[in-house]
Amino acid sequence: MIEKAGVFSIVGRPNVGKSTLVNALTGAKVAIVSRKPQTTRSRITGILNEDDCQMIFLDTPGLHKPKTRLGDYMLKVIDQTVEDVDTVVLVVEPVARVGKPEQILIDKINQFDLPAILVINKIDTLENKEDLLAVMATYANLCPWLAIVPISAGKQDGLDQLKAELKKQCVESPALFPEDMYCDQPERQLVAEIIREKMLSLLDEEVPHGTAVQIELMKERDNGITDISAVIYCERQGHKGIIIGKQGAMLKKIGQLARTDIEELLDGKVFLELWVKVKEDWRNNPGAVRNFGYDCNN
Repeated sequence: MIEKAGVFSIVGRPNVGKSTLVNALTGAKVAIVSRKPQTTRSRITGILNEDDCQMIFLDTPGLHKPKTRLGDYMLKVIDQTVEDVDTVVLVVEPVARVGKPEQILIDKINQFDLPAILVINKIDTLENKEDLLAVMATYANLCPWLAIVPISAGKQDGLDQLKAELKKQCVESPALFPEDMYCDQPERQLVAEIIREKMLSLLDEEVPHGTAVQIELMKERDNGITDISAVIYCERQGHKGIIIGKQGAMLKKIGQLARTDIEELLDGKVFLELWVKVKEDWRNNPGAVRNFGYDCNN
């Protein structure tokens, strides 16, 4: 029975492993993961129920310099998320230097006197483990950290220690979400994000960042098969050709990879149809940004 709860904001620069960490903590695919930066666009809530604690993790976009209206929205999400939580979890790479994004986030933590935990991720990339001490020393006095925890989210190393520190910050409270939930995203949104994840994996640098996915149909048949029709929107006619590929090969590959993950998510067979349409420069169109689920006014 849940007797304690805590809300934690996971923040950091792009591609530092925030989404991988949320997925590792919850034991489920809550957020899509890519080696490309700025993968997460909106605030995603992951939920872990362990012992008598419910821990709620808010995965945020990476802190970056915005170049579009979508980018402005992503930064607004970070600000709102940091201010609305019990504890901030700052995720950094194992480098003995504080970059500008990290300093901005540390300044915000200090400005609002927010409880904060420092997580040093990707420690498996260090050839000399003694280098970790230099990283810890670099950050130690910049903020009154509740704890500094070295981990490898990808290798699932150090997560038990991190969970123990997170549990210390939970307070007496009933469950904030039903105990069978692991994510606050509706299934349609999770499906759309899985499709976008496959494009991030397969396509050239700029193309997937200019895409959005809308689920137009998601309906289960009497025989248990779920029919899904999704539209991939891109910003240029040339990008449409790249996404479709020669004789439809790329679109087919995106669909095949996405369907595998979607079937695991829905625990059943899926018939997936993908379409590609062009919406010129949609990331700078406030109406289009809102239509795709990124509401700049909230």
